[in-house]
Amino acid sequence: MKKLLLSISILAALVACKPSQEPKEEAFQMPVVEDIAMYQVNPRVFAPEKSLNAVAARIDSISALGVNMMWVMPIFPIGTEKTKNSPYCISDYKAIAPEFGTLDEFKHLAEVCHQHGMGIILDWVANHTAWDHPWVKEHPDWYTHDEKADTIIYPPHTDWYDVADLNYDNADMRAAMIDAMKFWIVDMGIDGFRCDVADGVPADFWKDAIDQLRAAAGERRIVMLAEGKRKDNFTVGGFDMNYGWDYKDMLVKVFNGEPAENLIKADKAEYDSLPAGKVKMRFTTNHDHATETEPCVQFTNDRGAMAAYVATIFPHGGALIYGSQEVGFPEPINFFKFVPVDWTAKPEIYKEYQALIALYNDHPALRKGTLQAWPDNDVLVFEKTDTEERFLVLVNVRNKPCEAKIPEEWVGHESQNMTAEAGVKLESTLKLNPFEYLILKY
Repeated sequence: MKKLLLSISILAALVACKPSQEPKEEAFQMPVVEDIAMYQVNPRVFAPEKSLNAVAARIDSISALGVNMMWVMPIFPIGTEKTKNSPYCISDYKAIAPEFGTLDEFKHLAEVCHQHGMGIILDWVANHTAWDHPWVKEHPDWYTHDEKADTIIYPPHTDWYDVADLNYDNADMRAAMIDAMKFWIVDMGIDGFRCDVADGVPADFWKDAIDQLRAAAGERRIVMLAEGKRKDNFTVGGFDMNYGWDYKDMLVKVFNGEPAENLIKADKAEYDSLPAGKVKMRFTTNHDHATETEPCVQFTNDRGAMAAYVATIFPHGGALIYGSQEVGFPEPINFFKFVPVDWTAKPEIYKEYQALIALYNDHPALRKGTLQAWPDNDVLVFEKTDTEERFLVLVNVRNKPCEAKIPEEWVGHESQNMTAEAGVKLESTLKLNPFEYLILKY
């Protein structure tokens, strides 16, 4: 364990020696989707009021993680009828709730993101609205009704009683929804959307919306992320990214005893049918999962959380950090209310995430290179290569020492340990400490 902590300290020191993250003066250019490292902002962990200003005040710390995209959860006015105080219960698509701030304060946040080389996308809820959204009274035909056609219903097969289900057979509603989305792209300067319950909305709507949004953005690149896993998110809708739900589910199973090699099978299943240039967003937590548990608990401890993160972001990229996990926050976060986070807690965990994202950014082979894996029960073993570099990644997914068989071409080769200054000459097998990981360069 002392050896592992020393390695982390050395890696963090190497990252710290890089030039500081100074705001960029040149015009901001969105990264291509394969190069995105995303940070999710739940405003309700930053401040109980004026939280957009609180996020902007932490921009240096967020940017220094190495992320290049900020996803902000919904900040719109929240409905009061049948309310649960959910930010996904929206009563006005072109306004901001006083709890979070003002339109000018959001525009300021977008500007400081761009100044720090980060794009900003906004959570968009197209499946439903609050019951006191003006559309309910002004355009009841824009909503789904019960069998008698006289009562608006909440989304079927859910317990979302606080919201009214939208009717995508109505062309006028579709046009109004796209108009509202354009407002944030054109007038507020955002760089795309994370689309909530994307699988609950017809793919042909998404195609129309995304085509119009890209046209409205002109030469600016925008990124569209679907909260969903339907294939037509890509083939019809035109999204750039959707969720790696299945990979996360398998990650939990593997860290609870299933063979490590099952993660490679899960990765292959998600990417086999993916069109070229599209990406699965990979995560160890997000706002939904954090309501139940945090990574440092779900994966046993802080070391397990970090091992899980390495096993998540390097097979195929699509990295996400949920605001709070970078300080090892140990408690569930109910995003329906304010939950204070101590941003000074566990600085060693922050530095470790920072160091991993630095490797992710600095070495394209690690985030989007060709993947080759070797079967193993207790250690995830895979290689990432491109025309320039070659890496071997090993992750012990058990809370006990485990031995891994080293691929033949790496045996006897003097490799560079990317988490330490010393080289490593590999034998035919390698013993790893509990939840230890290694990232080796050929």
